[in-house]
Amino acid sequence: MHPEPATDIAIDIRDVSFAYARPGAEPLVALERVSIQVRAGERLGILGPNGGGKSTLLKLMLGLLTPQSGSISICSRSARDARRARLVGYVAQRVEAELTFPISAREAVLMAIELGTPPWTGRSRASRDLAADCLERVGAEALADRPIGSLSGGQLQRVMIARALGRRPRVLLMDEPTVGIDPSGQQRFGELVARLRAELGLTIVIVSHDVRAIAAGCDRVACLSRTLHYHDAPAGLTPAVLAEVFKHDLAAVFGDVHMDAHRAAECDAKDHAHTHGPGCTHDHHANPHASPRGDGA
Repeated sequence: MHPEPATDIAIDIRDVSFAYARPGAEPLVALERVSIQVRAGERLGILGPNGGGKSTLLKLMLGLLTPQSGSISICSRSARDARRARLVGYVAQRVEAELTFPISAREAVLMAIELGTPPWTGRSRASRDLAADCLERVGAEALADRPIGSLSGGQLQRVMIARALGRRPRVLLMDEPTVGIDPSGQQRFGELVARLRAELGLTIVIVSHDVRAIAAGCDRVACLSRTLHYHDAPAGLTPAVLAEVFKHDLAAVFGDVHMDAHRAAECDAKDHAHTHGPGCTHDHHANPHASPRGDGA
């Protein structure tokens, strides 16, 4: 696994929209005209509420769904071709049913490495060495022989990252990677992500509704709630932006309250600089108002 140059675009999402068909009803719009570019070697956090379109965007990047308009390319290939070429590694949310499967951490990693290899061929020395290297990179070598069902949340997360690294990817996608991990574990997760990026040159995308996880492990943030509300460095996030993105979650707790926020698409050029590509900037020091948007899937 060798670092990739950090000069080209690893992920190029251009004007993507997607809606789920519903028999007898209007389609449920999940994403509207979303554009994001991620340079090779960057760490992007996609932050948003449940139902805001994060999972849909992740499925589109994995090539499991196809945009109804717009395009997605990963490493200059279609999302589906990039996944099939093993250019994309994926760390899914923790699924309790998987923890009952009677395999060790080492076997979990080996299964990913040898995916598609006939089982009667046996484990190759190269595969065993790669599994050991992946577990060592995430600090989980001591867990190799432990059943995955006996691991803590943080330990299991490291093994699942090692499993994704077994594909030797150039892009690593993570779905809610800090669920079930305590604050100290979240800090270690951020340190691990930074180290993997430095050692392997990985482009990393973290999808989460947890602001702390995004801030700890990412260079830039895309705030998504059906449309793109913000796209820049985590330090630039303001309470107004977060209120706009999470307004539906907050309304469920506090009722229908007014949110002093605005959409990125409606920025006033005098007060805000905004681009949606590499080196994008977006200052949120003024507080213009905008009408709320509907939620997505």
